[in-house]
Amino acid sequence: MNEAVSQGNEKHCSALTAGVDEVGRGALAGDVFAAAVILDKEKSIDGLKDSKQLSEKQRVNLYYEIKEEALCFSIGRANVLEIDSLNILQASLLAMSRAVKALSVQPKFVLVDGLHVPEWNYSAKAIVRGDSKVMAIAAASIVAKVTRDKEMALMGQLYPGYDFAKNKGYPTQAHLTGLKKVGPCIVHRRSFAPVSKLLG
Repeated sequence: MNEAVSQGNEKHCSALTAGVDEVGRGALAGDVFAAAVILDKEKSIDGLKDSKQLSEKQRVNLYYEIKEEALCFSIGRANVLEIDSLNILQASLLAMSRAVKALSVQPKFVLVDGLHVPEWNYSAKAIVRGDSKVMAIAAASIVAKVTRDKEMALMGQLYPGYDFAKNKGYPTQAHLTGLKKVGPCIVHRRSFAPVSKLLG
């Protein structure tokens, strides 16, 4: 699968600001995903907020609305091998960088959720809890969350025994029980303590 995927309408705007957010940092399995979104100032999307404050149904509905109404959006990711070799923070920044670079309309400014900004040539600002303060970041959090959740549901079919469809790779009791019973699979992060302990 490509490291980054760009989708959107080819439009131009005088003040292009992208919001970017990542999802999956605390999971024991699966890639870390990031999304970048440039909203269309002429189209409003009601209900945008931090993806963690929305129900699954609300997230999915907003995901499709963002796909239709945003100026453009893109997905970036860093895979499990990159997470294990770089560390999760650097892998998350890499995924965000890939997402922004993949936008079909390149932004003039980027607002990044969290404390850190990737090393890139974009003018940017990090905003703590940006997904609850900036609509473009909220939209990015929704796109990233829904996209990663879909992939982890597929991983649950490919690698049964861990309850990935429900826990999305996060360390729930069912996941930890399956991990101890079945052992790690190819999408588990070897550098994370619960996995590395099982590997000795």
